[in-house]
Amino acid sequence: MSKQRIGFIGVGLMGQGMAKNLMEKGFSLTIMGNRNRAPVEALVALGAREVKTAAEVAAASDILFLCLTDSPTIEKVIRGENGVKAGAKAGLVVVDCSTANPVSTEALAGELKAMGVDFVDAPLGGTPVQAEAGQLTAMVGAEPEVFSRVAPALSAWASKVVHLGPVGTGHKMKLLNNFLSMGYAAMYSEAIALARKVGISVETFDSVIRGGRMDCGFYQTFMGYALEGNPNAHRFALSNGYKDLRYLDAMANAAQIANPIGAAAKNLFGQAVGAGYGERYVPMLSDYVASVSGLEPKKAD
Repeated sequence: MSKQRIGFIGVGLMGQGMAKNLMEKGFSLTIMGNRNRAPVEALVALGAREVKTAAEVAAASDILFLCLTDSPTIEKVIRGENGVKAGAKAGLVVVDCSTANPVSTEALAGELKAMGVDFVDAPLGGTPVQAEAGQLTAMVGAEPEVFSRVAPALSAWASKVVHLGPVGTGHKMKLLNNFLSMGYAAMYSEAIALARKVGISVETFDSVIRGGRMDCGFYQTFMGYALEGNPNAHRFALSNGYKDLRYLDAMANAAQIANPIGAAAKNLFGQAVGAGYGERYVPMLSDYVASVSGLEPKKAD
């Protein structure tokens, strides 16, 4: 049986590595170009076919991956002129790997289902380095028979694929995952600033935390910048973290549950974005907290 044809829209920080792994596993690939030409040209050099519109990608694909910024962008790519719906045929499966609003996810799934097109939410856990290595986590919301169909393609770029339940479940779990990670970022930033204020250097702080019970992979990439000064240690923009925390807030409101810690993290991220930090990466939240605490940014003591 021949491998299914893959389409990919959103070959950015995460998408480029995912797409590369799909080709390395023997899938044919059609991609939509964007303003950032470097990843597009790199994938074309490996054998991908570039087209100009989402409709063309949909028409050429059995499974179409989306890896985009937010729900308004996803909705435009699917519903817009020359969008996915314009080129989709019955039997297509659209797999959204973005971090999105579950309300939007469920609405899009219903619209596509009426066309005979299945929708899967499979947001990611991991970093661009893990995307390149094919070691991401996929949190999947899909009907069982649809999950079985897309699982081999998911496994091309993910070392851990978890089927959580029906459509929408993946994006709900992703918001919970990012609540934890962005919450860690807020706490680490505040703890480091407080440590410095009371005479404990970042190096001393790290010597206690690293290797202990409070250590984790997110801590290590965060400290890759906050301690070691590597600006690319964790490439995830503060504006994206703020967006995810806003979606979490909307999910909590819909569920009629208080979310005070999530609201506190959201407000800190919002303050940093409002201060011009939006395009900086999440560990650089420590710079913002340092600056409003009367400290010099970053690690130096």
